[in-house]
Amino acid sequence: MDKFVGKRLDGRYEIREIIGVGGMAVVYKAYDNQEGRIVAIKILKEEFVTNEEFVRRFKNESKAIAMLSHQNIVKVYDVSFGDLIQYIVMEYIDGITLKEFIERQGSLSWKDSVHLTIQILKGLQHAHDKGIVHRDVKPQNIIVLPDGTIKVTDFGIARFARSEQRTITDKAIGSVHYISPEQARGEKTDEKADIYSVGVMLYEMITGTLPFEADSAVSVAIMQLQREPKLPTEINGSIPLGLEQITMHAMQKTVERRYQSAAEMLCDLDSFRKDPAVTFSYPYFIDNSPTKYVGGGATANNKPAKTVYNEEKEKNTIIPILAGIAVTLVIAIIVLGIIFIPKLFSSTGSEIECPNFVGMTYEQLKEHDEYNELFDFEVKWGNNSEYENGYIFEQSQPEGKMLKKNAKITVYISMGQSTKKVPDVYGKTESAAVSELKSNGFKVTVSQMPSEDYAAGFVAKTEPAKTTVVEEGATITVFISTGKPIKNVQVPNVVSRKATDAKKELESAGLVADIKKKDMAVNDAYYPSGYIMAQEPVAGAAQVPEGTTVVLYESSGEYVFDLTISLPMDYAYDTGMVSLWESGSLIAESQKININEKGDIVFENVKSSGITENNRTETYIVEFTNDGKNYEKYLKIKVDCSTGKYTTITSYDDYSKLPPEEIISGD
Repeated sequence: MDKFVGKRLDGRYEIREIIGVGGMAVVYKAYDNQEGRIVAIKILKEEFVTNEEFVRRFKNESKAIAMLSHQNIVKVYDVSFGDLIQYIVMEYIDGITLKEFIERQGSLSWKDSVHLTIQILKGLQHAHDKGIVHRDVKPQNIIVLPDGTIKVTDFGIARFARSEQRTITDKAIGSVHYISPEQARGEKTDEKADIYSVGVMLYEMITGTLPFEADSAVSVAIMQLQREPKLPTEINGSIPLGLEQITMHAMQKTVERRYQSAAEMLCDLDSFRKDPAVTFSYPYFIDNSPTKYVGGGATANNKPAKTVYNEEKEKNTIIPILAGIAVTLVIAIIVLGIIFIPKLFSSTGSEIECPNFVGMTYEQLKEHDEYNELFDFEVKWGNNSEYENGYIFEQSQPEGKMLKKNAKITVYISMGQSTKKVPDVYGKTESAAVSELKSNGFKVTVSQMPSEDYAAGFVAKTEPAKTTVVEEGATITVFISTGKPIKNVQVPNVVSRKATDAKKELESAGLVADIKKKDMAVNDAYYPSGYIMAQEPVAGAAQVPEGTTVVLYESSGEYVFDLTISLPMDYAYDTGMVSLWESGSLIAESQKININEKGDIVFENVKSSGITENNRTETYIVEFTNDGKNYEKYLKIKVDCSTGKYTTITSYDDYSKLPPEEIISGD
């Protein structure tokens, strides 16, 4: 079993399972106890931990990556660098890799391929704008979600995986199919290396095959340097020429002939998406066969020019290149005239139909001379979360509106999304946290939650979490601790147990025992002294909060009951004294005795003594005296203490006849 699965990192991240293994790291699915969410954690393999250069660069890159915030880039929540372990905590994405997606499909439709590639390029453009180059772009590092959204992962790892030795080995086989020629040569690389890798992925998506295959990584790397791939249309004839041109232009071995930025490639893909019949002019020679020029656009018979190869040096190809450029420019001018002139002057008079500029870059707008000759543009810049930096996100005149020549149109160009990092206010008071967040330009809402880690009244967490990079002015929810969470427990049954044992059991269940003495009443079961005869709340009731007090009634071992005695009519007690005796002890005197309306004598709250579980009866002597008449009688009765009922055993006319053990007094 993996040594991390089942463990907890830094007391916070519970490692649950392995979800990916790469050449440099293992990726785990984990649970973040502090934020209450599922995350992915990439842990560097042990063999890289002792490489000081790797660790140093990894730290620097991780800090930079944590600043990236784009819908097509996996978010980084946390990083940690210890002596024994380095890891990155990222958002958990429930999807499959683009590699798996391609293998399942065989090849993708050109529409799906363009859709996915545009998202990849947008994510890379965001990173490039921040000065970060991926250097390991491959379908294994692209996650496809069920809704078709993609997430680019593994920024920076490949960059630091290279030690001083730059030789390609079999360990690089997963990446070497996608690396640029300059990477294969071990040269310094920039964002154009990522463009080459995107071109290879686009090639693989539309053809279902890799441009170069061999038995070893070294052989593939040599092919990247020396050979040209088959054209996509030779593998799949249904691929549009424009898309083939975009793919091959991205895969140019010479950096200067390649797309110079992700934005350039995005521009062509956007044009192709709008018009799949569009072609492009990229003059280059790509084979060792007799020289034949390949340029953008169609041939005279409206069929694509067949791609051939040439190994002549550039200085011997200037004339064919210039000729090709001239032909291409003529074709492009004709195409533009066919497309735009009827559209711009389709209406009568001097009015012109307003085009849609939203989604174009500012550079593209400036390059369209026909637009700038027809309209008076005013440019305004602003932040926008939906459009990348440099893209038009709004225009003052709606598409399709008829405008006069030189009409003023204001176009609003995105400066991208302005972001900020959420301050760490954990453990602060509510007022201090709210004040700090508002001073940083955030909106704030306050909620409450129980917390094991923070005392009541202090900030337990924020949503989004601390240090997360979010849009400036976003709303941050501050959660104030209400103290430790209330835990409900079941009340155990402790009736018939000794009071000391019952108290211990309640305390072990998280409850408090309050013990009270109690006598047994009529119809109660018998409980010896010191045992629990009842409890509140009773066992089996609904669960109660931990710390609830349970009242326990400890038995005194005695019954208490009311004794009502109906006397024979010849007992003259109306003016005399009546007393109740037990074993020579006075229980009740006449002044404490009630005589009810029937003439019965009622002894209230008579208490038994010496009762055992098997014997619940007591014998009492009732004494009747009338000193005025010199009258004295005794009634011996036997009482069932569990019911309060009595039976007459015998009666005596005088004191001397009482048995010795029942003598009332010593007088």
